[in-house]
Amino acid sequence: MLLVVVTPRLAAAQQTDSVRAGITTRPQPGAREAGADSVRRPMSPRRAFLTSLVLPGYAQSVFGRHKAAMLFAVVEVGSIGMARKAAMALGEAKALARDSVVGSYQIDPNTGLVALDPVTGMPVPATYIASRFTDDRVKARRTHYEDWLAAIVFNHLISGADAYVAANLWDFPANVNVAATPHSTRIIATVRFR
Repeated sequence: MLLVVVTPRLAAAQQTDSVRAGITTRPQPGAREAGADSVRRPMSPRRAFLTSLVLPGYAQSVFGRHKAAMLFAVVEVGSIGMARKAAMALGEAKALARDSVVGSYQIDPNTGLVALDPVTGMPVPATYIASRFTDDRVKARRTHYEDWLAAIVFNHLISGADAYVAANLWDFPANVNVAATPHSTRIIATVRFR
């Protein structure tokens, strides 16, 4: 009887040490090994920056940030469309800058009718109205066009920077919410540490 009390029995919850027994274990699905990521990063930060610099929103879609990808794509398409429209307006202003319109025609004092050119048979202009596209208007349309080009460049740079940050923080578990109260607005950030 004394022998049973002194000798401990193996409990049902205890397991044999697998290292001593020579048994290798497979990691559980979803478990992380110490010091290594269990899931490989989809894209390096440098590659994410360069791909989104060339094609805004691409790296965001790779990282599963579809709303950000859609935002950069919509801004890109809209800016290109508006730049094209501004370029057409600038071309029109340049083409018509030195143009003029007939304001009035010469009147024959004997008949009271419009005087006709004897060679061409066309009415003879008396006054001209200068084009509405003055140098200031052409300059304003050029500035408008350049602003849309700057918007395109800015969209590319911001998309690249956002992709770089997303690549560095792609597995960081954080949740940010904005809550409106009757007297103020609160930003709530929840960060889980492993």
